Amino acid sequence: MNFDGFFNPSSVAIVGASARQGKVGYEILTGMIKAGYDGDIFPVNHKADKIEGLKCYPDLESIGQTPDLVIVIVPARFVPDIMKQCVKVKAKNAIIITAGFKEVGEQGARLEQQVSQIAKQGGVRIIGPNCLGLIVPKSRLNASFGGDLPEDGTVGYLSQSGALLAAILDMANAQGIGFSKLISIGNKADIDELDIISAFGKDDDTKVIAGYLESITDGNTFVRQAEAISHDKPILLIKSGGTAAGAQAASSHTGSLAGAETAYEAVFDRAGIVRCSSIKQQFDYAQAFAYQPLPKGNSVAVITNAGGPGIMAADAVERQGMTFATLNEKTIKALEENLPAAANCHNPIDVLGDALADRYEYALNVVLDDPNVDMAMVLLTPQAMTEAEKTAQAIVSVHNAKPDKPVVACYLGASKVADAIEILRQGKIPQYDSPESAVRTMKVMADYIRWKQKPKRVVKLFSVNRRKVENIIDRHIRQGIREISEMESKEILEAYGFVTPKGSVATSASQAVSIADQLGYPVVMKIWSPDILHKSDLGGVKIGLRNAQEVTDAYDLMMYRIPKAMPEARIIGVLVQQMCAGGKEVILGMNRDLRFGPLMMFGLGGTMVEVLKDVSFYLAPLTSSEAKQMLISTKTYKMLEGVRGQQGVDIDAIAEALQRLSQLVTEFPQIQEMDINPFVVGKAGTTPVAVDARMSVEKV
Repeated sequence: MNFDGFFNPSSVAIVGASARQGKVGYEILTGMIKAGYDGDIFPVNHKADKIEGLKCYPDLESIGQTPDLVIVIVPARFVPDIMKQCVKVKAKNAIIITAGFKEVGEQGARLEQQVSQIAKQGGVRIIGPNCLGLIVPKSRLNASFGGDLPEDGTVGYLSQSGALLAAILDMANAQGIGFSKLISIGNKADIDELDIISAFGKDDDTKVIAGYLESITDGNTFVRQAEAISHDKPILLIKSGGTAAGAQAASSHTGSLAGAETAYEAVFDRAGIVRCSSIKQQFDYAQAFAYQPLPKGNSVAVITNAGGPGIMAADAVERQGMTFATLNEKTIKALEENLPAAANCHNPIDVLGDALADRYEYALNVVLDDPNVDMAMVLLTPQAMTEAEKTAQAIVSVHNAKPDKPVVACYLGASKVADAIEILRQGKIPQYDSPESAVRTMKVMADYIRWKQKPKRVVKLFSVNRRKVENIIDRHIRQGIREISEMESKEILEAYGFVTPKGSVATSASQAVSIADQLGYPVVMKIWSPDILHKSDLGGVKIGLRNAQEVTDAYDLMMYRIPKAMPEARIIGVLVQQMCAGGKEVILGMNRDLRFGPLMMFGLGGTMVEVLKDVSFYLAPLTSSEAKQMLISTKTYKMLEGVRGQQGVDIDAIAEALQRLSQLVTEFPQIQEMDINPFVVGKAGTTPVAVDARMSVEKV
């Protein structure tokens, strides 16, 4: 889609322009004039001849030419007629400011659908309805009622909330942050967040994409396109509205742990999107990405005139998992030769409280030449001798001369450093109010460059028996059975290369003993019922049964207690199976998100999974490196590697199992959620075993 008619229109019609101060139609018209828009403005108001010295028109047709952009501010019930006028005059771009559509209920939703249909049939593209409008500083276009035109900059901003965009605009104007475009997308009747992000991705004036979202329209397309755009430009998003409500009805461990927040985290991780927790954090990140080069690594050097803030910065670097740069001998020698004897010439470099601007300038020059340094932070506290403004000018000068490495500043204080902070802002040096904020920003930049440098995703496909899985799933769907039994779940897993324990279902104690004798002791016994999902909660799992008497006793006890605890359950018998010897228990799982598809899960297995909740999620299909990263991102990983003399387990085998499971759920969208718990894995070279499994399916 070509957004030129929105971003750089040569003429704008304002339908619903008003001469009454305080009306939206007045604020938008006067805002356009005040901003200095040099295109033609056509106020449309059938009750007025002129507004603010501009000729008014009773309707779009009477203008006598086709406006590039139509802004609609009339009451909702009149908007369909305005859309018909747009079609008639062949206008192609419209912003519907008007509220009163699907956000107010069913009647409004029907009206919005009517407007959308008229526009679609007539080839009109719509931003809104129920939005704040559009601002393009470079074009001097303020087609909104959000406030004054901000500075021209390189950050493109979109927001699903008009009110929030107004607040962001006010904050940005106060801090002097510039934008290439700001767009309120409102109800997304036509143009949605992905359309805008894609437009920003192609926009030469936009270097950084930022925004606030409450929902995503097309999950799968969003992931693919956002991932491609992120390779060229950073995307910084605030996403609200994520709750665990969707997990309440889940039958699997994976489903109960995979809430909306989890899905968005996985999506943003895959697409390389930086998720921001607040507007302040988003501004922190945006100014660094907009003004500074990307770092080559994650090593940080700190220059400070006070020991305390230097230690705070060092602590923040360690907490964020960054590297505190080890200065090379040449750098240390140069610092020692020119800094006072009391100065610390190792990182963090303490230039002492009496440091003037020239001492800061020298230290920063030397540090930026060190190949071990990827980023530099300059800390300053306003002491008696401090030259805050001159030091700010020196930082700007050094960075302009050596622009290849990012430099950030942290001026601690208020009134004594206010003028210096303005110098830094004008010089495009990001300034932070705490060492922690500065380090967090550098961490995000380092993570982003590491994401960009990841090799191209290659998903391995394994040789499997799809026909067997199709037969099992099709039969369950035809019969209206959602839950697949453990035995048949294991058959599905076996078709995809998993090994499961041998076992059979017994309907009497003697039959259970006979099966156990054939398998060999010890054995595991599980209650067999289509109505009991969490068997261990009812005493329906017994492990380590060593002889016929223990098998008999376990069978009789289950058949006595479980019908009393759950009288409505249909109990078929018990499953007697081999007991796995040794190894660690982990859980592999999947929950299918309605927007984004299958979410893979890995974590500590057994009954502790929902207690510890030490799990990781990632979107399927998985590559080998992504599967391994799922393991690494859990605290459990240290246990799997082996600690305090304990032998580690086969990490590659777990990663392959995750990939096989990923292939299964990708090829069979009918599978809605599933667990393999426990998945028992031993040392390298041994075969892991899927001890227990459950799946649920639905027709798609």
